[in-house]
Amino acid sequence: MYIENIENGIILTVDSTRETLQIGEIIGRTAEQGTIIALNGDLGAGKTVLVKGIAKGLEIEEEPNSPTFVILQTYSGKHPLYHFDFYRLSSAGELDDLNFEDFFYGQGVTVVEWAERISEVFPDYSIKIDIEIPDESKIDGPVQSRIITIKGEEKWLLSFRNTVEQALQT
Repeated sequence: MYIENIENGIILTVDSTRETLQIGEIIGRTAEQGTIIALNGDLGAGKTVLVKGIAKGLEIEEEPNSPTFVILQTYSGKHPLYHFDFYRLSSAGELDDLNFEDFFYGQGVTVVEWAERISEVFPDYSIKIDIEIPDESKIDGPVQSRIITIKGEEKWLLSFRNTVEQALQT
């Protein structure tokens, strides 16, 4: 795993699904009630893998799967996890029937896959995560490598980075 600082964020280059799960677990351990995480990435980039790690960090026993056909799955743990998938949505108006604000501004941690489809609904304090599969010509390593860009509030980023660095030392 490689860490790089950028303005208002961090770029992590991971080399395996295990490392992606580990990053998710650290996100889950550092997330507080009311945290909103906007996940973006192509099909197969690893969004749901990251959510599985977040669930583990929130001490959720059930393993999340992609809620593509139901839009929302909820899980109980240290904090409730509200796992949305906006793949099938084309406008913010489609969210009105879901009362999404109850989840976004509730007592749990909200994670939204395909967040770029309706980016206008996310408050400024949201954690924004982009996962991309690197162009093989740009990076040495297996196909399971991913570039994870994380942006958020400075206080949370500092806590997250410190936790990642500690995990790398073990």
